[in-house]
Order: sequence, then C-alpha cells, then structure tokens
Amino acid sequence: MDMKCVQATDATAVPAEWRQGSGARMILQDEDITTKIENDWKRLNTLAHYQVPDGSVVALVSKQVTAYNAVNNSTVSRTSASKYENMIRYTGSPDSLRSRTPMITPDLESGVKMWHLVKNHEHGDQKEGDRGSKMVSEIYLTRLLATKGTLQKFVDDLFETIFSTAHRGSALPLAIKYMFDFLDEQADKHGIHDPHVRHTWKSNCLPLRFWVNMIKNPQFVFDIHKNSITDACLSVVAQTFMDSCSTSEHRLGKDSPSNKLLYAKDIPSYKNWVERYYSDIGKMPAISDQDMNAYLAEQSRMHMNEFNTMSALSEIFSYVGKYSEEVSPALLG
Repeated sequence: MDMKCVQATDATAVPAEWRQGSGARMILQDEDITTKIENDWKRLNTLAHYQVPDGSVVALVSKQVTAYNAVNNSTVSRTSASKYENMIRYTGSPDSLRSRTPMITPDLESGVKMWHLVKNHEHGDQKEGDRGSKMVSEIYLTRLLATKGTLQKFVDDLFETIFSTAHRGSALPLAIKYMFDFLDEQADKHGIHDPHVRHTWKSNCLPLRFWVNMIKNPQFVFDIHKNSITDACLSVVAQTFMDSCSTSEHRLGKDSPSNKLLYAKDIPSYKNWVERYYSDIGKMPAISDQDMNAYLAEQSRMHMNEFNTMSALSEIFSYVGKYSEEVSPALLG
C-alpha cells in the first residue's frame, strides 16, 4: 500500500488525471482557466464540463508526476500543453480558502458565488447546514431512485402479504376477522355510517398499531442489529405504509420531503390494496364466540411452554404496586 496516498490530507495533493487515447493526459480540477462564470456565479468543473465520456480512464496521481507529464508528453498539442500548464499553475496551496470552505461559500473578495450541481440562491433565509442538506438530498435523488427500484419488489411483496387474505402463505387469523366484525357492529350500533371512520378504526387497531412497529423495529422479532442507516430506510417504508392506510389525499409539491415523493406514485395502488383487504375480510363468514374461544384456547395450548409464568406475575405485581391506590378500590367495588 502506498502510505503517501493514505496519509494525504488534502485533495489537491493527488489530483485526478484523465488519460485519453494516444497517451494524451489532462488534469481534472474544480477550478481552472476554463471555469465558467455567469452572473456572479462560478460553477465548479464537472466531468461533463471536460466532456469526459463514459468508460474513460481517470487516475489519481501526485503533483510531481502530473507536472512531469505536462512538460514531457509529446502527444499533447502546443495549444493543449499551454492550457495544461496554466491549469497546473492553478493548483492552490493546502491551506487555501477553497480547500477549507464549502463549495457554496461565496468568494468574499470578488463577490463570486460558488456552485456545483445545485444553486442555493433560493434558500438564502436558511441556515448553512439546511442549505447543505437540501443540496445533498437533491444530488443523491438519482441514487435514491435507483435504490428504491432495487427494493421495490420486496416492498411490494411485504405490503401484498400484509394486505391480502389469499396471498399470505397461511390462513387469515380468526382474531382479525372477529375484531373487524366487532368494529363494524359498534359502528352500526352507534349509527356511524361514514366508511372513512370504519376504515380508520381498522387501520388504527392493526396495521398502524402492530405492523408499522414491526417494520420500523425488526429487532423486536429478529436477533439483528439495526444501525442508523437501516433505521432511516425502514422509516421511509413505514411512512409509506402509514400513508397507504390513510383515507386523506396527499398533496405533494416541490418542497415536499424526498421520502414522501419517493413512493408518491405507488401509494394509490397500496391504498387500493388496503381497501380490498378490508372488503375481503368483511365478506368472509362471521366467527362465532364459541369458535373464537376455541381458537384462543388452542393458541394458549400451543404456546403454553413459551412463556415464564413467574415473570409475568412479577410484572403484574409491579404494576399493581405502582397503581395500588387506583386498583384496590376497583377490586373491592
């Protein structure tokens, strides 16, 4: 390993060199004599500025090597060599202002403002950190969309499995049908005929209370470590899940966060899945109290040895001790 490259602390110490055909070479720099300035805005050079095509060879080399190549490379034309030497002279020192300040910081002496991929003139009232975050989010939007496309099938499979009575690998638990029927009965009993209310009740009691928690916190079920990056990604999926269960319209604009815009086109389809799920459950045969009691008894028998009874009693004792003043009168009454 070349320790000189490892220990380099300044990007200008190892500039990028574009190695063209026939031995021609060119230094790629943020700023040089070809840098464009328009209306007090100076744009940092990009690969498109240098017209570097796909598949080109770019290498990191030391300043000494690039200076030597610039002088001794006989394949470079006189005009290119002159331009190249001018670029070499404008390398800047490691302690220069440009190497210590953000790209969007204006040149205080000339009044020229720097920009790379996104101008920040529309965000002058924001803090520097907010403007930087806005710029980074827009720069990485393409990568975000590519990642979303890679994960799309897995997200679709998850949502379809949750919001399906048939394509779930196992029969729908009786408790879900019994609970949804109970909510419909309570709505009829109290004269609530608004379908949005019934939809919200069902969403709040199962998808938004249980499934969102599982999506956001897989460590509750699996023995895994959830780092901050994974947590951020799962938060986007969980937010999409919650939006899919909502009956309200989502109005999005150019200032909407990227995690909202990411699944904006998919949410209408997901909402249809949720409505179909609730409708299919409503059409299923009703579950009697006897069948429900038998189902609960069977579940208790199957998981009899999976719970620590003394631990559960200890938790109940702690709860009763904490709220003894409220619990005692209720038991005596």
